[in-house]
Amino acid sequence: MAAERAHGPIGVFDSGFGGLNILAALRDLLPSEDLVYFGDSARSPYGSRPADEVVRFSLEIGRWLVDEAGSKLVVVGCNTASAVALDALRAELAVPVIGVVGAGARAARRCVGSGRVGVIGTERTIASGAYQRALADDAGVAVACPGLVEFVEAGQTTGPAVRAVIADRLAPVVDAGVEVLLLGCTHYPYLAREIQAVVGEQVTLVSPAEEAAFEVAQRLGADGLARSGAVGSLRVACSGDPVVFREIGGRLFPGELGAIEQVPVEALECRRTRSA
Repeated sequence: MAAERAHGPIGVFDSGFGGLNILAALRDLLPSEDLVYFGDSARSPYGSRPADEVVRFSLEIGRWLVDEAGSKLVVVGCNTASAVALDALRAELAVPVIGVVGAGARAARRCVGSGRVGVIGTERTIASGAYQRALADDAGVAVACPGLVEFVEAGQTTGPAVRAVIADRLAPVVDAGVEVLLLGCTHYPYLAREIQAVVGEQVTLVSPAEEAAFEVAQRLGADGLARSGAVGSLRVACSGDPVVFREIGGRLFPGELGAIEQVPVEALECRRTRSA
């Protein structure tokens, strides 16, 4: 059974473009693995949505990744979904499910010395307390940053307007004088240059992407699901306009995304209804 499942792809999903940095990390670390990415661009962002809605969306996409795309493992590339929907996904899907909250916390704790770790994320992620619990004694200030995801989703990652909003949102982080700043949203690494300019070079920025990719590699090896040999394929789907997704995603992803498949929200909702 493991040998048969090993031929399936690794599935990754996000509310939009943020998880593309995890996709890139997986491609670099596991070049022989087939990858499938789903960006829920029609319903992005997740960060200000009610938790039960995020759980519902996550289950719909998780079922699509497993039932339709044949994924052997699912990576929840959205911090908000990882914070509120991970347990539901693990209970529902018959494949391993890996989130980014634990990965991000481990990476941050390795970087911190005698100081504290600050966390920035969406309103829903910060309100869940998931990162604060994962960081435990290393946790410092945790700040919600509404509006930053929307910049990335619009393809705007630098400039005076972006920096002004970042400076406003991160004022508590600067005041707290943290040693490490955990970017608790997969969209935020695309704003890293502006974030670093605001908090200062003395602060180490940490993204969960590479740590999550290492966790995937370890799990595939432990379960006998790893592939080797030829370079793997990439399949990309979104719920919104595929032309827009390709235009913006192509600027954010360090490689060729290929054709973008559209899976309308209605198709995801029908899958939920049929499995209910």
